[in-house]
Amino acid sequence: MQPFNTQFTLSRTYLSECFDQSLPHGKNAKPNFVFPALLLATGLGLWFFTEQPKVMSGMLLALAVLELVHIRFRRAWWLTRQMWGRSAHSEVELILDEKKILTKTNQSQTTLNWSDISNIIETDLGLILVTTSGTQQYLSKSLFPTELIDHILALGKK
Repeated sequence: MQPFNTQFTLSRTYLSECFDQSLPHGKNAKPNFVFPALLLATGLGLWFFTEQPKVMSGMLLALAVLELVHIRFRRAWWLTRQMWGRSAHSEVELILDEKKILTKTNQSQTTLNWSDISNIIETDLGLILVTTSGTQQYLSKSLFPTELIDHILALGKK
């Protein structure tokens, strides 16, 4: 593979694409309503069936509502956390060669060896690189020429 070098900005648009394309393939693709349901049931049970002060049941009910709000607005909350981070709006240099994928910002440098990639998932707008440890890294197809995308996908099938 010929070394490939490009730069992009970690903008809200790029991060939105990252979240939207990665969510269906992540470990939390479907929201978990069991935890808020248990909090709600326990809070209501304590409220109606005990003679104790209602502080604990009120706290559990408030936590259940907070968890439901978290589920409803998880995309907005994730994007907000990313935009508050140090790397927001920073330039990222992406270097691909025959051994590794290197990403550099002013704050950090990350290396991902091709040998550590167990699977490559192609989405409509990008590629999700799944490592042997289960972590995922998203790369937008807009960063690469078509021939390089085909070559990356071929590497994932080996």
